[in-house]
Amino acid sequence: MDHDHSAWEHVVQEALTRAAPRQQRLVELLGEDVQYHWDLKQAAITWSRAGTVVWTARLTLIGTVSLAESSWLWSWANDSLPAAAAGDTHLVREYGEKHGFPVLPWPGFNHHPDLVKEARVVSAAVLDADALWTDQSGDMQLHFLLHDLTGS
Repeated sequence: MDHDHSAWEHVVQEALTRAAPRQQRLVELLGEDVQYHWDLKQAAITWSRAGTVVWTARLTLIGTVSLAESSWLWSWANDSLPAAAAGDTHLVREYGEKHGFPVLPWPGFNHHPDLVKEARVVSAAVLDADALWTDQSGDMQLHFLLHDLTGS
């Protein structure tokens, strides 16, 4: 199936429209001065304030960016991850295959920030995420989806 760029742009725009209020809600819920801790083996993230957990969520690591190599790697293509951390990212790949959106079924691609943003937000829509989360460790960016966001 050939790539239909206008269809991709439409899917991205719909995903951005869907994600915006969810991201805003996350910012409002968490507020300021929260600390967070994520665990790939448990596929979970917690936010705390003054040592007390205030929010929890299940997380899916959708992909990583190596800034040193300027590359993106989908979690479904990363055998070194715990299965729980990759979650259902294979469904994103399948969605891309079904609809002819090549960036989704490619195991990796050159890091272009706009393309990463598009892939992330479409992933959030496909997997019905509550929100997106990004963290960085050294030259590695980790891109997560949050599910089942719950306050304590």
